[in-house]
Amino acid sequence: MTRQIKLGIPKGSLENATIDLFNNAGWKITVSSRNYFPMIDDGEVVCSLIRAQEMARYIESGVLDLGLTGLDWILENDADVTIVSDLVYSKSSTRKARWVLAVPDDSPITTIHDCAGKIISTELVNFTERYFKERDIPVKVEFSWGATEAKVVEGLVDAIVEVTETGSTLKAHGLKIIDTLLETNTKLVANKKSMEDEWKRNKIAQIAQLLRGALNAEKMVGLKMNVPKQILDQVVAAIPSLTSPTIAALHNSEWLSVETVIDESIAREVIPQLIRIGADGIIEYPLNKVVNKKDV
Repeated sequence: MTRQIKLGIPKGSLENATIDLFNNAGWKITVSSRNYFPMIDDGEVVCSLIRAQEMARYIESGVLDLGLTGLDWILENDADVTIVSDLVYSKSSTRKARWVLAVPDDSPITTIHDCAGKIISTELVNFTERYFKERDIPVKVEFSWGATEAKVVEGLVDAIVEVTETGSTLKAHGLKIIDTLLETNTKLVANKKSMEDEWKRNKIAQIAQLLRGALNAEKMVGLKMNVPKQILDQVVAAIPSLTSPTIAALHNSEWLSVETVIDESIAREVIPQLIRIGADGIIEYPLNKVVNKKDV
């Protein structure tokens, strides 16, 4: 009988980004609108769709072996899990974020200590309560089911603790940020007992390694070009490479094939420069994975 690990896919805002990431890492995940158990093309993995807010609890209890969730929800649930890897998605809406204390622009609250005796609304209730308790600031924390900004704008509460990337949405609602309580990003987390099982630990390590490789590739592209032998040194000097470019002989003995991997953000500067030097037939192509020794 094939051994399996149980993998949690975060349902909601992280769902599509996670499925795309696994696709680039080498696993095809297919979600049906009719159930919470996506199909995956790996007989050693079984998937479940779980809200990111609940993921760490299910992993801690052993219902799941592995899953993706934010550091914020790990801390909110005070979950005893193993963080296997950071997974910061550079091209999605799941970059690093922060939970901030925000109040209306005209609020007399200017520091967290001014919140003493005030009402704070947030989805991150447990963490927020601990945060203020550790600083001996007495507050009442209420759970928010959504539209948290509106509650403080309408005067239903004195302040909110809300997640943001840039702060622009809060500013648009007439709010100002008083303090940052937590910086968070997506984590690959595992059940501690699962990590003690050699087979599961190796399978989890394989998944983590290739997910990191897929994330590395998000900001990289491959370049391949034809280069006259006499200008090879100039071309190599112009290419910022991960290590050094691959060079191969062509049928025409006066030309070489040069291939490398560079940061996508500089490709538009590097390609015209290579053409001016004398390279020709430059091909830029996307990458699924860039796996480095540090990812092992």
